[in-house]
Amino acid sequence: MMKRLAAPLLALCALFAAPASAEGLDDAARAEINAMIRDYILDNPEVIVEAMQVLEQRQKAAEAGRDADMIAANADAIYEDGFSHVRGAPAGDVTVVEFLDYRCPYCKRAHESVAELLGSDTKVRLITKEFPILGPESTYASRAAMAAKMQGGAIYEAFGNAMMTHQGELNERAVLRLAGEAGADVERLKADMETPEIAENIRKTYALARQLGITGTPGFIIGERIVRGFVPADALRDLVAEARRAG
Repeated sequence: MMKRLAAPLLALCALFAAPASAEGLDDAARAEINAMIRDYILDNPEVIVEAMQVLEQRQKAAEAGRDADMIAANADAIYEDGFSHVRGAPAGDVTVVEFLDYRCPYCKRAHESVAELLGSDTKVRLITKEFPILGPESTYASRAAMAAKMQGGAIYEAFGNAMMTHQGELNERAVLRLAGEAGADVERLKADMETPEIAENIRKTYALARQLGITGTPGFIIGERIVRGFVPADALRDLVAEARRAG
């Protein structure tokens, strides 16, 4: 808590101190002004809280503006990359973009939130970005998912759901078993996983994530908002409603 308060408090102190360091004032005048500021703050400590709240609001607004600008600048890579899986309403009025890693425990929790959203809102379009950040096994799972997509969207979705709900280690053996159970041709999948196209598509997603300041999973883009981290179902619905109101 103290670390969060330190920066705004220092900024506030600098703001109050600025007039006292103005040129043209002698030491006595500066001391008098500083004493007046100190006395006012001691008599009205709530102004510090109020000022910090205003500062926090301004910082959030500035961050939201930067995120909206980054989304606009990278719109083609976000929404029309030609390889990320799209499901839900093809012409939905709100698009939710999710960056995920199948071995990420928070992604597994978010999977439930997203499933609940799609089940309750028929106007949402979901774009899935394969973003394996938790090591070679994560990369293997994402490559397998992208290879499964070559065999059809239904297989991709069933396979992705199987990996997200899988309990235990998601190693190569488990991935291939789940792929087969989801209806994939496992031998074809293993061959397709080695294609340069899949490696290049994952590289493109990494580059996009860097552009957007997404460094972990899950990550979401909803309207003009970038959400970096897990979102429970209720909050996810609220963000979709906010994006819908904004048009």
